[in-house]
Amino acid sequence: MSRRKISCRVLSIVAVTTIAVSVCAEAQVSGSTYAIGGATIYTLAGEPIEGGTVVIQDGRITAVGMNVTVPAGATRIDAAGLQVYPGLFNAYSQLGLQEINAVTVTNDVRELGNFNPQLQAATAVHPASERIPVTRANGVTHVVAAPSTGGGGIAGRASAIHLDGWTVEEMLIESSVGMVLNWPSIQTRSFNFQTFRTTNRSYSEAQEEYEKAVGQLEDWLEDARRYARAVESGSNRRRDLKLESMGPVIAGELPVLVLADAERDIRNALEFAEEQGLKMVLVSGRDAWKVADLLAEKDVPVLMRATQNMPTTADDAYDETFTAAATLHEAGVRFAMTGYGSSGPNPPSRTLAYEAANAVPFGLPWEEALKSITRYPAEILGLGDELGTIEEGKIANLIVTDGDPMLIQTRILHVFIKGEPVSLDNKHKALYEKYRARN
Repeated sequence: MSRRKISCRVLSIVAVTTIAVSVCAEAQVSGSTYAIGGATIYTLAGEPIEGGTVVIQDGRITAVGMNVTVPAGATRIDAAGLQVYPGLFNAYSQLGLQEINAVTVTNDVRELGNFNPQLQAATAVHPASERIPVTRANGVTHVVAAPSTGGGGIAGRASAIHLDGWTVEEMLIESSVGMVLNWPSIQTRSFNFQTFRTTNRSYSEAQEEYEKAVGQLEDWLEDARRYARAVESGSNRRRDLKLESMGPVIAGELPVLVLADAERDIRNALEFAEEQGLKMVLVSGRDAWKVADLLAEKDVPVLMRATQNMPTTADDAYDETFTAAATLHEAGVRFAMTGYGSSGPNPPSRTLAYEAANAVPFGLPWEEALKSITRYPAEILGLGDELGTIEEGKIANLIVTDGDPMLIQTRILHVFIKGEPVSLDNKHKALYEKYRARN
C-alpha cells in the first residue's frame, strides 16, 4: 500500500472519529429524560410527597411534586408503592483509593512524607474498583475520597466523586472539599504491627513529640502566609506548589478536615484552628459528644466515625458509639455520619445507611439520621446547592427503594447518578448467585 493511500485512510479515520466524537458530545449535552411516578418522595427539603413524580432531564431534577408535567418522550418508571430518596453520601472514605488492604499495590491512600498539601485524592481514584459497584448497589451515589497521613501531617485534599464513570473526570464533583490534617496526639504507648510489640515511654517524651508536631504545623501555616504575601507583592521567588496549595486554607476558603478522637486532642485542635483562623471540620471525633457544647459554640461540624464500633476502654459505656449522634443533635452540632473507623479490614461505605440506623434506637430522630447521610454532609462540605435533597435544579442522584433505606431488608431497586440509571450488578451479587445456584 502506498504512503499516499495510508495517509488518505488515516485522514478518513480521523474524519469519522471527529464526527463520532461530535455526535457523542451532542448526545451527552442533550441528555436523557426520565419520570419516576407514583412514589412517596422523601425530598428532605419538606414533607414527603405521596404519589408524586420526579422528572429528570439533562442530569438534573427539573420537576418534583404532584401533577407535574412530564416531557414528551420521557422514559417513565412506575414507582407506585415505592419510595424515592436522595442518593446516600459518605462524606469521608478511602473508596476508590483502596482495594485490598493486604495488597500494597492496590492501595493509594498515602504518599511519602507527612506534608503533601498539593496532592488531590481525585488523581489517585481508580474508577474500575470492585468496591465501587458494591457500594453503589446499596444506595450510596457519591462519596468523599480522602488521603491519609501520619499524626501531625497534612495528607492533601479530599475529593467528592460520583460512584459512576469511566474516568475520574466523569466521576468528579469537586476536586477539593477540604484539606486533610491528622491532628497529633500525646501517646505514651504504641504498638508495632510488624513486630507485634508494645513500646512504652514517659509522658514528658510523648508531650515533647506532640509539641514538636504542633510547632511544625504552625511553621507550615506561617510559611504559607509569607508565600502568599510574596506572590501578592509580585515577588519573583521560586514557585512552591505545597505552600501555594495552602493558600485557600489560610484564607479560610477551604476547610481543614481535622482527624482527632480523644477529648483532649479535639479541644487542642479547636483552639489551634481558632488561633490560626482556620475553617475546621472535625473528622472521626470519637469523644466529640463530650465536647458537644463547645463544638456548637464554635459552630464546628463533625463527620462522625462509624457507630459500629466497640467502646475504647473498659470504663466506657457499652452504648457510647450509638448515643453520640443524639448527644450532638441535642446540643445543636451540625454532623454527618460516615463509615470511617468502622471495625473491619476496610472502612466500609456500603454499610453507611446502617451506621446511621444504629443511632435511631439510641435517641437520634429517624429523619435526622437520614439527613446525616444525605443532606447534611452536602451542606457541611459546601455542596448543598447541588446535592443532598430532591429539589429542582439539583443533580439527579437518587435511589428508588421498597422501604426505608436504613433497614437492612430494604431493596434498592433503582439508582440514578447524574440523571442516568446505573447497573446494580456487582461482585457480591455475582458470587451470591454463583454459589446459590450450586447443586
